[in-house]
Amino acid sequence: MEIDRYKIDLAETERIEKLMKKSQRPIPDPDDWLEEELKRNILLTTVDYVADWARSRSTFPLMFGLACCAFEMIGTAASRFDVTRYGMDIFRWSPRQADLMICAGTLTWKMAPAVRMIYDQMPEPKWVIAMGACAVSGGTFRESYSVVPGINRIVPVDVYIPGCPPRPEGLIYGINKIQQKILKDSIKNYQ
Repeated sequence: MEIDRYKIDLAETERIEKLMKKSQRPIPDPDDWLEEELKRNILLTTVDYVADWARSRSTFPLMFGLACCAFEMIGTAASRFDVTRYGMDIFRWSPRQADLMICAGTLTWKMAPAVRMIYDQMPEPKWVIAMGACAVSGGTFRESYSVVPGINRIVPVDVYIPGCPPRPEGLIYGINKIQQKILKDSIKNYQ
């Protein structure tokens, strides 16, 4: 029995042509998942937002305790309330290292020039919290000849925390409000 070489070549040619046709189809891309993965893992934001976020989580408070509200302010830094979780590790005693002034207590006219001088020494951007009824409006002593009827007459106030004295939770709420204000602000305002 003789093998027909022509039929074998023809069969081989057909197999090759089928393989060629099959290989001409587009190959499915095994990296389709990559584009979806990138969409889920790329975060787009602005430098302004990142700077504001970092600044809001790293405020350096200047503790300006004027009266009895200062004890509640000090209690906020203790382990029970732990103001460290808001980025306020150390209360500063130098105005040049602080950007948040917390005025707690009764402000007298004799102390007012010192408060203004310390506020002016703080670098920009800076914020002020008035803590307690006396700092907000003079409190029960507002009719006195020696008491300033609200610290906002001496320095601009960003957040008011009422109470006599306000609890540490109130100060934490005020700190959250300051952080929200910082996030809405723009670094372009301070150049």
